Amino acid sequence: MIPLRPPSARPGVPVSSPDPAVSRPAAREPLWRDLIGDVLRRERQAQERTLKDVADSARISMPYLSEVERGRKEASSEVLAAAAQALGLSLGDLLSQAQGELVRLAGRPPARSRATPASSYDGLCLAA
Repeated sequence: MIPLRPPSARPGVPVSSPDPAVSRPAAREPLWRDLIGDVLRRERQAQERTLKDVADSARISMPYLSEVERGRKEASSEVLAAAAQALGLSLGDLLSQAQGELVRLAGRPPARSRATPASSYDGLCLAA
């Protein structure tokens, strides 16, 4: 069996350090499926909707939606789009919120694209 993460990246497993007396737990990056699930659950609860209501609207099974919300399933883009639409979001909105959560949890600003000049404005520009 091939592990999904190197042994040193598993939660609760100490990371070796130059000083053998010092042992720190490994920092674990959040999984995308956990972030997506958190966004879906938070949005559903903010709308005061039940799993059944959203699952029926998205035409996916309630147990499967529950698994997605808990980060137990890697949902396809079609399922994510259906769940997002059932909540009144676009797939882009869902992914953007998950990306924002990833940046927040990582505690650092997103990296700029090489194509984006450092002096560019990150806000919304409207033309008349």
